[in-house]
Amino acid sequence: MTIETAVIIACAYFIAAFVKGATGLGFSTSALPVMTLGLGLKSAMPLVIIPSVVSNVIVMFQAGHFRETVRRFWPMFLSTIPGLIVGLLILDRVNGLVAGAVLGTVLILYGVITISRPAIHISDRLAKRIAPISGFLTGLINGVTGSQVMPILPFFLSLRLDPKRFVQGVNISFTLSSLVMAAGLSRIGLMTWHSVWISLAGLIPVFIGVKAGSYVRARLEAETFRKLVLIMLILFGIILIGKALLA
Repeated sequence: MTIETAVIIACAYFIAAFVKGATGLGFSTSALPVMTLGLGLKSAMPLVIIPSVVSNVIVMFQAGHFRETVRRFWPMFLSTIPGLIVGLLILDRVNGLVAGAVLGTVLILYGVITISRPAIHISDRLAKRIAPISGFLTGLINGVTGSQVMPILPFFLSLRLDPKRFVQGVNISFTLSSLVMAAGLSRIGLMTWHSVWISLAGLIPVFIGVKAGSYVRARLEAETFRKLVLIMLILFGIILIGKALLA
């Protein structure tokens, strides 16, 4: 590994952890754009698995309502798995730049939806019907791009859950997806012991980043910072799409 590569990875870990600590945005969604621009999506995806799982598990313990959330949304969580498998099969066959462009599209959609927060509400009855579809599509997009937020984020927002149940539901999905993703990336040869050791070493800048982000969150208006980060992700998405179009 070159010094330049190590710096890119460490910066991506720190930035994503800082954003996670300051705003609560997903670790993978924040880390992947930086790594993808420097390393390519297929090289970046296995490097975010372990830090993402660690940060998600911490948040899950803090949020509570674990059993209740699993009982309510287990069909959606399970349907994520076949979606991931299909997505990983697609990833193994497509060009990395194309996958990066898909990631860019997901980031733009994620940023726009989260900033605008459309006042959409669906009933519990309808939610039960579309939850497995939401889970499958989330797994599919995750498998191709590494991003875990679409369409599960707008789905949970439309249910108008209280903050702790919202955070718990999202993080259960993230954690399950990360574990399945780790197995899938290992299967297609993208996740190796080399990437595992890099990820473990990356927990140091992750810890520092979360602490720094928490410090900033206590002193700045979180919503303003969140919007700035989302705008940054949208710009990253535009760059990834442009990179694929110009290649």
